[in-house]
Amino acid sequence: MLTVPFAGAPIFTRSRALRPTGKVLPEHARSHNRALVLQTLYSSGAQSRADIARETGLTRVTVSDLVAELIAEGLVVELGQREDARPGKPATLIDVARDAFQIIGLDLSEHEVFRGAVTALDGTIAERAELALGGATGEAAAQLVEQLVDRLLALATIPVLGIGVGSPGVVDPHGVVRSAPNLGWVDLPLQERLAARTELPVHVANDANVAILAEHGETLLDDLLLVKVGHGVGAGLIVGGRPVIGGGFAAGEIGHVVVGTDGGPRCACGKDGCLEAWVAEPRLTAQLEAIGAVDDADDARDEILREAGRRLGIVLAPVVGALNLTEVVLSGPAELLDGAFHEATVDTLRKRTMAELNRDLRLRMSEQAEDIVLRGAAVMVLSGQLGVS
Repeated sequence: MLTVPFAGAPIFTRSRALRPTGKVLPEHARSHNRALVLQTLYSSGAQSRADIARETGLTRVTVSDLVAELIAEGLVVELGQREDARPGKPATLIDVARDAFQIIGLDLSEHEVFRGAVTALDGTIAERAELALGGATGEAAAQLVEQLVDRLLALATIPVLGIGVGSPGVVDPHGVVRSAPNLGWVDLPLQERLAARTELPVHVANDANVAILAEHGETLLDDLLLVKVGHGVGAGLIVGGRPVIGGGFAAGEIGHVVVGTDGGPRCACGKDGCLEAWVAEPRLTAQLEAIGAVDDADDARDEILREAGRRLGIVLAPVVGALNLTEVVLSGPAELLDGAFHEATVDTLRKRTMAELNRDLRLRMSEQAEDIVLRGAAVMVLSGQLGVS
């Protein structure tokens, strides 16, 4: 089994920026500079050693030394000489070894299936697999995760760089699922368990936090809020280019915020009126199916979705106002979240925040559909193992 020689800090820490951008203190310099070289190549494509030195501000000697090390480890490859008309010996181009590794990604956020994929380093999905959840919780659900990982590893055709997992619930930086009520998990050491089983680097984080990594890669916005609606409801938040996880690792756990003082449906956590009880996919789907073929079914359907959208807007308004966010992304089933739900959420946000400050506020659906967590899992592994995103 391949062991990748470089591993960075977990991406979800209080001080970890998503992308290295410059020099750091001497004691952190070598690992940071390795990541800086890899990030430059990953983002910009093939370049010469001199190009990298100019772009990063590192000396040519430092770049040559790092590149030699990365080539020896199989992380960087030489592509041949550049064809140009400049005088002197043509420069040799180098690039990240994009075809040398694959990544395993898992999405545990859906209410009926666990989904997984084998991806290339750029997030392109090569193979897929899924297992029906069948109402499994606790140890039975954990064993399904292991079975899915085994199946995906069998589909990989080249060495695996690492495994990324997006799980519902509160997940600490060590990959322990502190609490996932819908799956019946409490203090489940999922990262340690999968690492011991596969002898590969494993990174586990909250599914919404993982999803926002994929969205950030598309937008490159420094401030971004993503709301993930699936089995439950959660949010991922990036502020100043850094993921926010909170002191108790529960930043973005908006699903268990009680909305209003009028009670509401019973939530899996035991409270009444949590946002998740209003907005989660199983809840909305069951309500819509119960309408049946009555004369005013369309109006009744829209009212259910509008009420759910209003509840989400009530929860999001203080966050949007406090952070002065201009971009909020919804990720989940478009047939539920687009249309009446979306309109009600926007209307509520605008009514509950200062008009002059939310003039540029944009609430949109993610274009990455159901693959957003899988692609984010690939970003998480890239960041954790190579320091790039």
